[in-house]
Amino acid sequence: MSTAIRPEPGTVARRTGAAVHLDQVTKTYPNGPSTVRALDGVSLDVAAGSFTAVMGSSGSGKSTFLNCAAGLDTPTSGRVVIGGVDLGTLSPDAVTRFRRDHVGFVFQGYNLVPHLTVGENVQLPRTLAGVREDDHRVTELLHAVGLEGMADRLPGELSGGQAQRVAIARALVAGPDVVFADEPTGALDTATADRVLQLLQHAVRSLGQTLVLVTHDPRAAAFADRVVFLADGRVQGDLVAPTLESVTARVLGLGH
Repeated sequence: MSTAIRPEPGTVARRTGAAVHLDQVTKTYPNGPSTVRALDGVSLDVAAGSFTAVMGSSGSGKSTFLNCAAGLDTPTSGRVVIGGVDLGTLSPDAVTRFRRDHVGFVFQGYNLVPHLTVGENVQLPRTLAGVREDDHRVTELLHAVGLEGMADRLPGELSGGQAQRVAIARALVAGPDVVFADEPTGALDTATADRVLQLLQHAVRSLGQTLVLVTHDPRAAAFADRVVFLADGRVQGDLVAPTLESVTARVLGLGH
């Protein structure tokens, strides 16, 4: 499978400093007479051109972290800055437009539109933005993810691994400031999951793409440059240059 993805013109040069900056981000939800604090003063910088995994058990706050960091939800307090833009200064409509143009998403469920072809699914972010179709860019990305010649197929004709690779190509098509991946390999077997993670890793290495992977799987996290651990809505440390052994040990409470 060839993975020679070329960057969208003008995107790599801007990726310096922090691609994502969270400053004392708190998110609370009402729970009857009390309040649940899903995120509790989270501060974090995600370096541009890096692969960061965010880990935590159920209830740790990682889903809320993803939603707030990606602009899908609004923090109760604190700041989220993507590509130098403070999302808190934007109207809800402006946040939606910014997210469409500057943020890519890869989900466990693929979220492909079943009646659109593979090529149309990859092109979808640009179509929604009113950008003219770029067949060359789509062809290039499909070749890069090992799906050359499959642009006219429908999602129902693909395996799980192929569908996930379409989702990755779609996330990369506009050259976003950051790609958020939410348990992207959770529905895949180990061999297919490793190929998908290697592809994501390559996008970081070859494009200077910034990737934030939210996962509970130590094997997936070990592909990252850095692993950040969440518990009870707070950052509980990190690992740089992680290995499967070091991530597993930390998850089990045996790491330092």
